[in-house]
Amino acid sequence: MSHHHHHHTLAPSGQGTVMLNIGGRIGALIIDTLAQWHGHEIEVSPVGEPGERTHAAVRARFVRGGVTYCVVLDALPQGRYLIWQDAAEPLAEVEVRGGAVTMFSWPAHAVPGRVPVAA
Repeated sequence: MSHHHHHHTLAPSGQGTVMLNIGGRIGALIIDTLAQWHGHEIEVSPVGEPGERTHAAVRARFVRGGVTYCVVLDALPQGRYLIWQDAAEPLAEVEVRGGAVTMFSWPAHAVPGRVPVAA
């Protein structure tokens, strides 16, 4: 199974500081979570290619009216993606469309399976 590794910062992002690389056949996926999952990583993969996973950490993001906690995955080729609860179990399947942002709310009962990254 291959993973695309990124060095994450868990510092909160300010309002208007997140730029998304979307357009044409490239889209983005935002996964809203509870605050308690801050620092946990969530993996996604194209349907049919479960070994080709990418991941991002849940971060605090300051928005009008408060703080939200979410994962932002951009530059995803359009298509269907699995959102993984842990290494073995997918939690959901979503459609990412080119030039658009797909939103998904992580269920309160589900615990992200990846170990939190160091702060």
